[in-house]
Amino acid sequence: MRILVTSIIALFAVVACSSTNMSMSDMAFWKSKKEQPESLSAWLDEQYEMELQFSPIQLTFLGRKDQNNSLGEFNVKAYKRVAKWKRNSVKQMKKMFDYETLSPEDKISYDVWKYQSQQDTAGMPFIYNGFTFDQMNGAQSFVPTFLINFHKVDDKSDMEAYISRIIDVEPRMNELIEIAQVASERGVVTPGFALDGVIEQSTAIITGQPFDGMDKDSDIWADVKMEIAKLLENEVINEAEAEELRMNAMYALTNHFMPAYENIISWAIEERGKSPEVNSGVANQPNGEAFYNYRIANQTTTSLTADEVHRIGLAEVARIRGEMEAIKRAVGFRGSLKDFFTELREDKDNERYYYPNTDEGRQGYIDDATAAIDRIESELPNLFGILPKARLIVKRVEPFRERDGAAQHYYSGTPDGSRPGIYYAHLSDMKAMPKRELEVIAYHEGLPGHHMQISIAQELQGVPQFRTQAGFTAYTEGWALYSEKLATEIPGTFRDPYSNFGRLGSEIWRAIRLVVDTGLHAKGWTEDQAVEYFLDNAAITEAQARSEVQRYIVMPGQALAYKIGMIRIQDLRAKAEKALGSKFDIRDFHDTILGGGAMPLDVLERRVDNWIAETKGM
Repeated sequence: MRILVTSIIALFAVVACSSTNMSMSDMAFWKSKKEQPESLSAWLDEQYEMELQFSPIQLTFLGRKDQNNSLGEFNVKAYKRVAKWKRNSVKQMKKMFDYETLSPEDKISYDVWKYQSQQDTAGMPFIYNGFTFDQMNGAQSFVPTFLINFHKVDDKSDMEAYISRIIDVEPRMNELIEIAQVASERGVVTPGFALDGVIEQSTAIITGQPFDGMDKDSDIWADVKMEIAKLLENEVINEAEAEELRMNAMYALTNHFMPAYENIISWAIEERGKSPEVNSGVANQPNGEAFYNYRIANQTTTSLTADEVHRIGLAEVARIRGEMEAIKRAVGFRGSLKDFFTELREDKDNERYYYPNTDEGRQGYIDDATAAIDRIESELPNLFGILPKARLIVKRVEPFRERDGAAQHYYSGTPDGSRPGIYYAHLSDMKAMPKRELEVIAYHEGLPGHHMQISIAQELQGVPQFRTQAGFTAYTEGWALYSEKLATEIPGTFRDPYSNFGRLGSEIWRAIRLVVDTGLHAKGWTEDQAVEYFLDNAAITEAQARSEVQRYIVMPGQALAYKIGMIRIQDLRAKAEKALGSKFDIRDFHDTILGGGAMPLDVLERRVDNWIAETKGM
């Protein structure tokens, strides 16, 4: 979602220690003169505020300007320090509050806070197992995306803070290179395709002015100039101040930012010689099996084993193929399902299947995705009592990180609504963006998927603030995949059988992930074996299949969360429908799922059970 979770940068986007002057002793949970709070919720709010002060990045994501002149620290000591702080916070919570006397809602808050700490601790032995830099979610891509899209500039001090953050990129990237070097020395070898992506992205980021003699501005320099120009236009600064800011920014970019990226490129080139000839999963890494088991538990929030997940995936693939066969017959296609896949992915010039690979085609995609979201929005009150207030926009991915056939994704807005949610689409190759998938992706990334769930969470009242920002992949991605199927219950959706086939294609995609991810990381599958399985069971292009498989290789376990989460939410709905009969209200069920923020699946089930019991008693 906001930052993909395998990369080391993800750890620090949430818990990076800032350069604050507060010591750990200064951040005691309750100073001796402070009265104990009246409620667990109030106590957790204060704890969360302390935790936020460790992370300048997270503060910026929330639309705040505390510490907006820093990125924080991206080193292992910082991560361990904050993880220790969280463990101590949990110990304090246990001393201060009797769990058995808490309300059901407070018990959820208690359990989620404790679970977050447990996961931090569980991941400690595997700090060097993940890939620090990769093609999907390395810091080399995240940092400029963060600066361009999330650092808010309203006045001169904000622009000075932006420049300070540009300077801060150099030490932060050097910290990550050090982590990557240690991991490599311990036998964690980064695949060649991942390093190629890092080199390509890093080179693109420092291509253009002021880094070279090209006529075109680099993306970050264009953004810096635009922000300064807006301040000047709004008469917040004068021309002399604007020129000083431009010169300082240029110095920061050429003397700190560019060297940081040159160091990354040099590291990746040197590391490239160690890459394996045949790419597979993490089983060959030191402690690889234990690392993957941890990733399964972390990403699914369940105790499922790799073998169990693999079997679920095989069964789901078989079921969905049966539904695909029915649509294939309905549209009059006479060949096999595999033949139908071939036609759909290879008949690139058929306007029924693809947009033209032109700027008009790209704009057409954005316009049609926006229209699909607008259509479904008007029907949402029939299925939900709680609705999001935040706006949603559809936007093309920035050129420096755009990749042919890569998956679309969502960045959340700010809790105060000053920044909308953004559904990002990779549109560099429209022949990798079939029309049949547009509708289902819009529902997944937008409404009633990610934008709805995350916005509702951020806008929640009456729960501790940390729950409005909590993220659990199985919950968030499980909800988004559930939303794709839920959309079939909403009038005006999937009217074209090809779009419905696209929906099934999306669902089988997630079922394939269960098979392929466990195949790669627990059963010794190679990249090519995984790509072949994908192409045998989905109507996607080889570019898409390979991009997906390479994603799974560098993000072990993350791909499991979607289908596992969807299945659990569907099971909870079936359980509620059976238990409540005529008392079942779909709006109340959805409000129960979304109205407490993201949480582990077992905690979510307890929340639904509480709602069922309360509804029965009415």
